Amino acid sequence: MTTILVIAFTGIVLIGVLGFVGRRRPAADLAEWTVGGRRFGAWSMWFLQAGEVFTTFTFLGMAGLAFSGGVAALYALPYIPIGYIVVFFLARRLWTLGKQRGYLTQGDYLEDRYDSRLLGTVAAVLGVVFVLPYLQLQITGLGLIVQLVTGDSTSGTVSMVIGCTLVVAFVLWAGLHGVATTSYFKDVVMLVVLAVLLVAIPTHFSGGVSAMFHRVDKLHPELLTVHSGPHDHVWFFTSMMVSLIGIALMCLPHSWPAVLSARDPKVLRRNYAWMPVYELCVLLPMVVGFAAVLVVKPGTPPNGILLTLSKQVLPAWATGLVVVAAIATAMVPAAGILIGISSLVARNIARVRAERTRFWINHGTVVAASLLSLLLAIYRPDLLANLLLLTYSGTVQLAPAIGLGFLTRRPVGKWPVLAGLLAGELTVCWLTFWDKDLVGHVNAGLVGLAANIVVLTLTAVGGRLLAGGGATGAPKAGEGEDAVALRA
Repeated sequence: MTTILVIAFTGIVLIGVLGFVGRRRPAADLAEWTVGGRRFGAWSMWFLQAGEVFTTFTFLGMAGLAFSGGVAALYALPYIPIGYIVVFFLARRLWTLGKQRGYLTQGDYLEDRYDSRLLGTVAAVLGVVFVLPYLQLQITGLGLIVQLVTGDSTSGTVSMVIGCTLVVAFVLWAGLHGVATTSYFKDVVMLVVLAVLLVAIPTHFSGGVSAMFHRVDKLHPELLTVHSGPHDHVWFFTSMMVSLIGIALMCLPHSWPAVLSARDPKVLRRNYAWMPVYELCVLLPMVVGFAAVLVVKPGTPPNGILLTLSKQVLPAWATGLVVVAAIATAMVPAAGILIGISSLVARNIARVRAERTRFWINHGTVVAASLLSLLLAIYRPDLLANLLLLTYSGTVQLAPAIGLGFLTRRPVGKWPVLAGLLAGELTVCWLTFWDKDLVGHVNAGLVGLAANIVVLTLTAVGGRLLAGGGATGAPKAGEGEDAVALRA
C-alpha cells in the first residue's frame, strides 16, 4: 500500500506542477484567463475538448454501470459522437459570434442573443447551481480513489485537500492554459492505463476478451440485453436523448470556454470531425465492468470495481499508475468546471463595471467554490447528491434558448424563453424530488424539455396575438437596421 500511496501523491503533485507550466506568468485579464486569448491551436484544442468527457464518472462510473446494468451502460456511447456531429455544423457560427461579440461564457451568448441581462443572469445562476455538484463529484471521487486502494479514509481526505489546493493554485495562475497542459497528461496516461487493463483483466480472469463475453453470456445472459428494471429500454433511450441534446447544444456551461478559445473555426471543425471516433474509448472501462461480473460478488459498490480488479491483477507500482490516471480524471475536469463557474459569476451574476474588480471576483469565486465543494466532500458527501441528478436534466432546459439563438432573426423574445425555462426546471424538480414514479423510467429532463417547448411556444404565440401579430424580434423604437443586424 505504501508504494501505491507514494505514486498516488506523486501523481497529484505532478498534475499540479503541469498546471503551473501552462503559463510563465499569471493571466492579465479575464479574457486571457478564461478563453486563453482565443489563440489555441489544433493540438491544444484536441486535448482540451476531446478529454472533456473523460471524468471520474467515465473512468470509474462506466465500469460500475456495466457491472450493475450490463449493456445498459452503452447509452453513454452514441450520444457523444452524434452530439459532436451536430456541434460540427454549429461551431463556425458560435465561434464567429463569440469573437465578434466578445463572449466568454454561455450567459454572455444568451444575454446578447436575446438582448436580456435577466436571461443571462438566470442562465448563469442555473449553470452554477447545477454544475457545482459536478465539481463536488470530482473532488469526492479524488478522495474515494485513494481510499479504495489504501483502505484508509484519512489518506483519502488528505488527497482531496492536496489535490483541491493544487487545482485552485494552478487555475488561478494559468486559467484555461493550465487546464490544456494538464489535459495532455491526463488523456495520455488514461488511455495507456485503459489499454493495459483491457488486456490484463479479461486475460487474467477469463483468458481474453472474447472468452470473457462467452462466459458472461453463459452465466449472466440478461446483462447482454437491455431488459426490464431500472435500466430498461425507456430509461436507455430517454437518457441517451437528454445527454445527446445537452452535448449537441452545449448546455453544460463549462464546455463554452474551450470552444471560444480556438484560434479559428477551422480548428474546431477539424476536431469535431475526428472526436466521435476518439470517444469510442468510453467502451474500454465498460469491458472491465463486464469482467467484474464474473469475479466480484453481486451487491458490491460498483464505483470501485475498476480499482478493485486492478489491485488483484497488477503489481503495486502498476496499480499506482492506474490510481494516477483516475486522479487525473478528477483533477483536470475539476479545473475546467471551476473556470466555467467562476466566469459565470464574474461576468453574468456579479455585474460590476470595473474589469479589475471583475477579475478578482472571478478569482475569489474559484477559491470559494473549491472550498465549499471540498468541505462538503469531507463532511457532507451526500448533501448535494440529489442536485447531481439535475446536472444534465437541469442544464438541458437551456437547449431551446441556445438553439433559437443561432438563428439570424429570433422568432421569439426573452419572455417566452424565460417562461419555457421556468416550466422546464419546475417539471424536472417535481419529477426528481416529489413524484419520482409519475413518468416511470422516462428521463425527467426529457419531460421537462417537452413542457419547456410547449410553454415557450404558447407564450410566444400568445404574445404575438396580443401584439396584433407583430414579430417579437422586431426592432425597438429608435433602433436602426444596422443595430439590428449587428445584434443578429
